[in-house]
Amino acid sequence: MSRRELAAWVQSVLGGPGFRAGQIFEWLHRARVDDAAAMTNLSVADRDTLGRAGSLERLRIDTAALAHDGTRKLRLRGAHGDVFESVLIPNPGRGYTQCISSMVGCSLSCRFCATAQLGFVRNLATWEIVDQVYQAQDLLQREAEQTGAQWPGRITNLVFMGMGEPLHNYGQVTAAIALLTDAKGAGLSPRRITVSSAGLVPAIERFARDGHASEIGLAISLNATTDEVRDRIMPINTRWNIATLLGAVRRMPVNARRRVTFEYVLLAGVNDSDADAARLVALLGELDCHINAIPFNPHPGTPLQRPSAAAIDRFVARCRHGGLQVHVRTPRGDDIAAACGQLALEASP
Repeated sequence: MSRRELAAWVQSVLGGPGFRAGQIFEWLHRARVDDAAAMTNLSVADRDTLGRAGSLERLRIDTAALAHDGTRKLRLRGAHGDVFESVLIPNPGRGYTQCISSMVGCSLSCRFCATAQLGFVRNLATWEIVDQVYQAQDLLQREAEQTGAQWPGRITNLVFMGMGEPLHNYGQVTAAIALLTDAKGAGLSPRRITVSSAGLVPAIERFARDGHASEIGLAISLNATTDEVRDRIMPINTRWNIATLLGAVRRMPVNARRRVTFEYVLLAGVNDSDADAARLVALLGELDCHINAIPFNPHPGTPLQRPSAAAIDRFVARCRHGGLQVHVRTPRGDDIAAACGQLALEASP
């Protein structure tokens, strides 16, 4: 529930002063309690009533795998026992980035992504999205207590780039962002949150129309420079092709959006040629954008391969020579199948 929804619910269940809902909201979203009995500034009667009237169910962490670079992959169980994953990535000197899932499985069929092999199971509920962050923060808190650290690690950045197409779960994702950025709760900065999309054009247009694009980052998974190739590796392109997708981005008001990021997964012999680099410059050169070049992260069940280091360097150099701002994303957590495109390999019960 949003703070307003919670206030209306608390008033109907408990009555009493209006500030009571604010106290409960902070217990839930700042203290992250899972038992109404822990809300010590409420009366015993109110705590008993809350315990009977509402659920404080939380996710369960099955495993927390640790990679050689400090990345953690959390295997989580949700409301129905379904398994999904979230990734916690350390940023030396500036907290952690968490990669959030929005679905169990995925509703799309991108050929380079391991999650697609699961198919679509269901959308995650708002609380399941929010609690991914709270579970990770609780994990960091426990580790600080065990090691005697003065301060626990802190999650500062969120990227909706885990399992699922976030904009196919639009209502729950945007509601979760509203909760996570509430100053009375986790208090995360909207400008440190990025939502990724494979190119769901109507939802991208809605994202801009609803005003989210002014603060929340948008990352478009492009991955090809021709419709023929993109149709093959990202079937969503058969419905909204490259021209339609880029048209939606261009129509987003420049003064009402952050710089758009385009993600480009480099696949050997598929989209990494000199001609691809030239076409990418032609497609994106006029846009105020940033490109993340992502060397493909191999996983079982696909014939796709990562280009050689020399091929990656050549592609990136040609794009930069054409005026594009390109960053090569270093794989994080690939030894535990936690890198981009690898989630869900160990997600079966």
